[in-house]
Order: sequence, then C-alpha cells, then structure tokens
Amino acid sequence: MAAPAVSGTKQAPPENTHDADVAQHWRRNLAVCVVGSFTTLVAMTLMLPFLPLYVEELGVRGHAAIVQWSGIAYSATFFTAALVAPVWGRLGDRYGRKPMLVRASLGMAITMSLIGMSRNIWQLVVLRFLMGVSLAALLPCIATVIRHNAPDHAAGSVLGYSVSAQFAGQVLGPLIGGFVGGHLGMRAVFLGTSVLMLAGAMFTWRAVGFARRA
Repeated sequence: MAAPAVSGTKQAPPENTHDADVAQHWRRNLAVCVVGSFTTLVAMTLMLPFLPLYVEELGVRGHAAIVQWSGIAYSATFFTAALVAPVWGRLGDRYGRKPMLVRASLGMAITMSLIGMSRNIWQLVVLRFLMGVSLAALLPCIATVIRHNAPDHAAGSVLGYSVSAQFAGQVLGPLIGGFVGGHLGMRAVFLGTSVLMLAGAMFTWRAVGFARRA
C-alpha cells in the first residue's frame, strides 16, 4: 500500500538559479566591461602626443632632460601598477570586484584632474605613480568580472570584445588627445578625461549586476 502524500512538504530550490542569474546579467556586464576597457586605455594614452610639451611647460629645460622626464612620467604609472596589482586582487577576492571597479575609476578621475593642475615636474611624476594604483585594479577586475559572470559558451567572445576595446582605446586615445590638446589646451585633456572616468564610475555602480559575488 502506497504511503499517503505528506502535505506541506518543502520543494527543493531549483538547481539552475545561478544559470538564470548569469543569463540576466552577463550581457549588461559585457557592455560595462567593454566601455570600461575602452575608457581606461583612452585615459592612459591621451597624453602621449603632447607629454614632452607638457613636461616643458612644467619648467623642464633642455632636450635631453625633457625626453628623460617624459619617459619617467609615462612609465611611473605602469611601474606602480605592476607592484600593487596583487594587492588589488586580494582585496577584490575579499570585498568584491564591483566596489574595486568603482573605487579605481574614482581614483583615476581624481588623479587625472590633479595632473591637469600640476605646477612642476615632481607633482606630475608623483601623480602618475598614484594613477598606477588605480590602473592596477581596473583591467584585472574587468577580466575577473567577465570570467565569473559570462556563461562558459560566451566567455571567450566576451574577453575578445574587451581586448578589442582596449586596442581601440590605444588607437583613439592619442588621436583624441592630440586633437583636444591642440584646440583646447593640454590641461583641458586631463580635466575632460577626469569627467569621463567619473561618469564611468557612476555608470558601473548603477549598471553592473553580478550572478555571484564579484
């Protein structure tokens, strides 16, 4: 004789909850990551066309000195980024990647605006070092967000779009910087980039959703 059905038995939760969350968020996250990759590389390369001129404007004299200080100022950001990237990675694992993305974008916005207000070469170099702290968080966090949120069948495509956006930023950054710097002045380039990064931070905070803690 079959046992009577027990009323009020709790049903097991669906096993595909994560899959449903991924389907809901990954396309939107793709758009945010692509935009973030593009704007980050634009911000890093805008000053390439006029960096020696800006160094000279800050009081450096002599061809050799201008070239040397330009190299120091440009490489300072990437030197710092190489040192602190593991620290940002641990913080992202502990506190989530979305807060790291927002904080890094805000950090870049602040440092870019301050670079536009530099009064001597030492201020420029120090601020370029500080910018590396923010850069070290942005690109790795973007890659991690893609890996954790994109479905397996689309992860490669999403990473490909993100890398393409980075290359596009490297191409368009110097073109935009040269055009704006030539027409509105070099300092206007930094202030405009600061506004762009600030808008990116606000967009990331409002738009990004995660299927799991990311």
